[in-house]
Amino acid sequence: MLTREKLVELYRSRSDKHVLSIYLNAEEHDPAKRRAWRRAFDHVLEHVSRTVDPADHEDYEAALTHIRKELRQYDAFLPERGWAGFADAGGLLYAETMPVPMPDLGCWEEGPHVAPYVRALKQARPVLVVLVDSRRAHIYRYQDGSLSNAQEFVAEGINEDIADYNTSKRASTHTGTRGETGTDVAQRLQEAHTDRMLKQVAELIPAEAGGDGFVVIGGLHEVISSMVSRLHKSMNGRVHEDVTLNFDMSVADIRKATEQAASKLSEQRHAELVAALIDTARSGGRASLGREATEVALLDRRVEFLILSRELAAREPEYVDECVGRAFEQSAEVEEVGGTAGARLDAEADGIGARVRFTT
Repeated sequence: MLTREKLVELYRSRSDKHVLSIYLNAEEHDPAKRRAWRRAFDHVLEHVSRTVDPADHEDYEAALTHIRKELRQYDAFLPERGWAGFADAGGLLYAETMPVPMPDLGCWEEGPHVAPYVRALKQARPVLVVLVDSRRAHIYRYQDGSLSNAQEFVAEGINEDIADYNTSKRASTHTGTRGETGTDVAQRLQEAHTDRMLKQVAELIPAEAGGDGFVVIGGLHEVISSMVSRLHKSMNGRVHEDVTLNFDMSVADIRKATEQAASKLSEQRHAELVAALIDTARSGGRASLGREATEVALLDRRVEFLILSRELAAREPEYVDECVGRAFEQSAEVEEVGGTAGARLDAEADGIGARVRFTT
């Protein structure tokens, strides 16, 4: 899938040229409905063709030829859950199957129609799954609907250090630290190696998660707490602790738990974004609420972060796509929020708001 940066780059590179954008739902897998996606594709083209200006017909047909050629590789069913493709008269700009459902939708307009893709961007957001106990740590990466193989870390040297300690005790003429038993020493050495391992993992996480990735930490409760305390402050609000996650779980179970945790983190992030946006706007800070104020900010190229409700996107897709396009033209981030956060944005700002670079 495209990252936000790549999607913005694609939009800006073709914002002044006519582009054919096609989205197809790929969730149908009933054998009785083989090639249903092709019928949906034909219906989409019927709608799009009615919007094409006769003067643009030749360019439209050329772009459609590129889309048809790309879809030729698929037969009864489209793989994964959705498909998106963009083409202009000169060639195919981008196309791929996607791990999230897409609407059956087509547009012939200036610039790629990118609003449906924005919702899918959350699948491109990495989620790190970190399992920890006192002797080992595993890091999985969940992205684009798949879970990577684990990176493994070990608190090395525990047994060797204990053996060295016992050897030195036998060769020594004194007893060492008064009152310190072999068990005490083993525990102290293990804690030192565990600390070193956790520090190594904690230093790796921010770079692996990037600027917007989430982290789900499981394993032993006390080690989870120790791991969280070592994370850089940039990870605040992006970490979920889950003591039900453990080393004995299957990859399928880890993936399911990760999806649930990522959903919770996403809802939490959206609630915080909307709350901060509303508070900032009402205190006269760098934010806009509602259509009029946000449209002005978009026209003035002041938008840093555009926030839209899922309800608004479903109700007025063309309006939302126009707003998203203007945001991308100024390299702004865009987030679509649903659930309680989306409902609050609908109720208090007609489903749209923005964090702005400066006020006027």
